[in-house]
Amino acid sequence: MKVLIVDDEEMIRGVLKEYVEFEGGTAFEAADGMQAVKMCRDNDFDIILMDVMMPKLDGFSAVKEIKKIKNIPVIMLSARGEEYDKLFGFEIGADDYVTKPFSPKEVMARIHAVLKRGAQETQNDVITFEGLTIDMVGRNVYVDGEKAELTPKEYEILFYFVKNKGIALTREKLLMDVWGFDFYGDDRTVDTHIKMLRSNLKQYRKFIVTLRGLGYKFEV
Repeated sequence: MKVLIVDDEEMIRGVLKEYVEFEGGTAFEAADGMQAVKMCRDNDFDIILMDVMMPKLDGFSAVKEIKKIKNIPVIMLSARGEEYDKLFGFEIGADDYVTKPFSPKEVMARIHAVLKRGAQETQNDVITFEGLTIDMVGRNVYVDGEKAELTPKEYEILFYFVKNKGIALTREKLLMDVWGFDFYGDDRTVDTHIKMLRSNLKQYRKFIVTLRGLGYKFEV
């Protein structure tokens, strides 16, 4: 695996590089967002570890620029753990968000989880529920014929719901199967993303049913 590590702190880059190489991967380094964007234009990476607060170009801005040219999974790294920052990171296409200080082993576990999700085969189907059309292969969702602009995580949540239609799903189950890593009970992550997903599905938000005290169910 080819990992691009973007952080203005050389020590953090060095520690993460050591862990990536220990597990047989190849690590590349960038000291700021501008350098990261340039490297992504000229190279292909399997995943990016992106710090948020950096000189020249911050991590959020760098991710938005990179997503315009390539669809590379991104894990955000930040000393700021506010829900707003996490939500904004997910909205611009980040796949995960790790708060500093972090354990390098945890970062590696999250890298493997993100890459595993990306490698999983999708169902070769186009499914329609009333005016909601879901293209499982093309990763497109249409609401009454109009394409819905979902974040990568919203796609994953919706597809998981569809695959488990009619089954009651706890927040813990969603965290483990969709995020692929134990978030140690941070159920608000699930609720925040489902709120965003429901908003984008408009009137078809009715298919995502809240099960009070438990979780959610996709019911048609």
